[in-house]
Amino acid sequence: MSTALAQAAHDLSSRALGWLHTHRHRGALEGESITGNMNAYKALMETAMAASLVLRDGAAGNREQVLARELMQYCWTQFQDGDLLYQRQLHHPVTTDALEGYGHFTRAGYRHPGLDRLAAQMARTGTAQAVEHVPNRRLAVANALRLTGHDLSGGPRDWEQLTRATWLGSTPAPWYIDWMTGYAVTHTVFHLTDWGRRPDGLPEDVASYLARWLPVWTDIWTENGQWDLVGELLIISMCLPQPMFDVSDWQHLARLQKPDGLLPRDGQPVDEDPAARFADHQHPTIVAAVAGTIALNRILNGTVMGMQQKDRGTHDRLHLRHLPERPSR
Repeated sequence: MSTALAQAAHDLSSRALGWLHTHRHRGALEGESITGNMNAYKALMETAMAASLVLRDGAAGNREQVLARELMQYCWTQFQDGDLLYQRQLHHPVTTDALEGYGHFTRAGYRHPGLDRLAAQMARTGTAQAVEHVPNRRLAVANALRLTGHDLSGGPRDWEQLTRATWLGSTPAPWYIDWMTGYAVTHTVFHLTDWGRRPDGLPEDVASYLARWLPVWTDIWTENGQWDLVGELLIISMCLPQPMFDVSDWQHLARLQKPDGLLPRDGQPVDEDPAARFADHQHPTIVAAVAGTIALNRILNGTVMGMQQKDRGTHDRLHLRHLPERPSR
């Protein structure tokens, strides 16, 4: 079973990474500022995140490692070796996206002295707790501070408080979830575990809650053809202390992937216009690259020995047959 999972995960991530590398220039900034380039800015940040995880985990082959390093360097150069991120964080201190993105660069060994100073200041002043973000976004800031070497001033107590403020941290009745909340759940797990590096960052009750309901959510959004969200749910299945899987989920996603590596966002036809393909499907393709990378890392580190075939219980699914779909475009 682990061999089949490893093959599906490798195929998914390798093809996705190749697509991101081939089309990286579509995320280029125009001019020498981030302002007015928010779509490109987001594309660069997400690309850097995916590439940093490939480099961190070391589970990919030599080709993938080279592509990931070239993607990181491309993104860093686009941000003028971090200067553009520094200027954004300096002049807009409560828009923490620059710090969040910088965390991914530090994961791959890129540093900027000015951003390091700002990160230290933000940690001292409690920005993660004070900025008016939604709860899972506060965890994103907290994890970025941790990556830069400046953990929350209150340590575990602050992490517990931030966790319990999220939807997932309260472990509510699982049918009180919609499309947007599904993404909030995945990002809560991403930040608490630093994308699978710290599985013990999930409180025990939260991990148990996910172990029961994650298979059900995956089934429902698979039925709805929400491939981007399904991919994120597969990522968090690999971030659990004891990962869960059904190899058919991974094989299904790999079959949906286009020959060039693009993973469709949903069940709608893929526009063949190159600009539209990038704008609409860059994010799910990044999800594919990350999902496969984390799965391979857990397998190679021996965690697969503790994996459990997930139980698709009919009783649990009856409660959730009518989860809301993605909002209309």
